Amino acid sequence: MLQQLVSLGALEFRPEPLDAIVERRLKTIWEQAPCPDCGATTIRTYDDLDRIWCRGCGFMSTYTLGTPFYDAELAPGEFLVAFVLYADSLLSINQIASLLDRAYNTIHSAIRDVEAAFQRGFPVVWDRIDHTLDGPTQVDETQQVCSGYKGRDPPRDGLSRGGSPEGGRTRWSGEQGDELTLVAACRDVLRVVSAEEGTKFKDELKPVIEEAEDLSQRLGEVWTDEYPPYQQMEHDHRTVVHDEAYVSDAGVHTNQAECLWSLLQPWIEKFRGLSKQGLEQAARTYGFLRSLNLAGAPIHGLVDCFAADIFRQSA
Repeated sequence: MLQQLVSLGALEFRPEPLDAIVERRLKTIWEQAPCPDCGATTIRTYDDLDRIWCRGCGFMSTYTLGTPFYDAELAPGEFLVAFVLYADSLLSINQIASLLDRAYNTIHSAIRDVEAAFQRGFPVVWDRIDHTLDGPTQVDETQQVCSGYKGRDPPRDGLSRGGSPEGGRTRWSGEQGDELTLVAACRDVLRVVSAEEGTKFKDELKPVIEEAEDLSQRLGEVWTDEYPPYQQMEHDHRTVVHDEAYVSDAGVHTNQAECLWSLLQPWIEKFRGLSKQGLEQAARTYGFLRSLNLAGAPIHGLVDCFAADIFRQSA
């Protein structure tokens, strides 16, 4: 229906206001950042030019340097629209390309670039967001099977691999992909999600708990189900038996993590199968963006994540 509204002219995506937001934000960051050549904090920007200039050594470039927007086919506003529709809706990349009237490969490449930058920049931006995290940390795990053909090179030659001549997913009749464990640590508005090969505490479960602590403060009490590997943790640990109830008599529960799974699973299904690498990346993106949404971060917080390399220089 959204595509029909666009085709009828009733709905139009106008990236120009977002272009202006991105330009103002990146120029502000550059004014605080050291020069890439001489290291001095003498970068100057101009309201009517897309250039940055170092008064010390004369270095000059565009304000998008060090971001996915640099020398790209899409305008910055189109990047933002594409990424938000990808990460915060059930639209596929193919549908997003149709809405923006762009080629699939153009949108796919743009989303992959900004997604990688978003994940690099999130910890830096999250540390600067004015928020207070309170309460215990809820940890839970669930299984997810990867696609047996996504990410192959060449991708899915159905007939030569035993598939039917019909189009779509029915062409694939080979083995399923690896089964990964999605692990979530939820603390107040913070959501950290990881995709791991196994369920050993030290190698797969513990890193997610440690990352949640790194992004907030000391966790204190951690609530989990009765999955045996959690017994190895050093934190104060309370459990709820899911076979009996989702909330114990003492009020212990993992409802935040269970709610996250109910939102994440339909979002993952829209991809119609993800490779191991794709699932790892998608799960982290969803968790981080969910955190920004719950914290009420403004749109320039998302821009800051994309500008990770510049932001780190000015940190």
